[in-house]
Parts: sequence; C-alpha cells; structure tokens
Amino acid sequence: MSLSKEEIRHVARLARLELNQDETEEFTWQINEILSFVEKLNQLDTTGIEPMAHAISVNNVFRKDQKQASLPIEEALANAPERIEDFFKVPKTLEE
Repeated sequence: MSLSKEEIRHVARLARLELNQDETEEFTWQINEILSFVEKLNQLDTTGIEPMAHAISVNNVFRKDQKQASLPIEEALANAPERIEDFFKVPKTLEE
C-alpha cells in the first residue's frame, strides 16, 4: 500500500497543516517507507502468539502517598510572570 501526493495533501488539510511542494514530496516518501515496513511486518507468521499490550511485563511502579511539607509560597511564586498577593494571576478563561 502506498499513498499518493494528493492523499498526503488531504491528510495534511484534515490536520490543518499547510505543506509546500518539497514537504509534500518528503512526507509522501517517508509515509510510504513506513507503510512498506508495516507490510513486511504483516507477512510474519504470528500463529500461536498471544496479543500483548507491551513487549515486556509492566508492573505498577507507583509509590504510596506520604504527607510532607508543601513548598513555601514565595518559592512557589518565584517564577510567576504575574501574581496577586499569594496567588498566580492568570488570564480569564470563562465569561460571567
């Protein structure tokens, strides 16, 4: 399977990307290389191999929550572009 330049332009448009002629050619070549590799993988005999989510066994590595001192306000706000007293000042996101 391979994609044409028109199909690449269509996908780019769907992703709201503007590609020039050189980018279109480059991406067409790159995507077709990837698709040809996937085609090679599809030729492998996977009979008797169970599907898996990860190549290796993954265990939960979370740690337990532990109570500890919080960051001092002055240190927390040290790099804030703007602040109001002890709070970050951020742009309004909702209209009232």
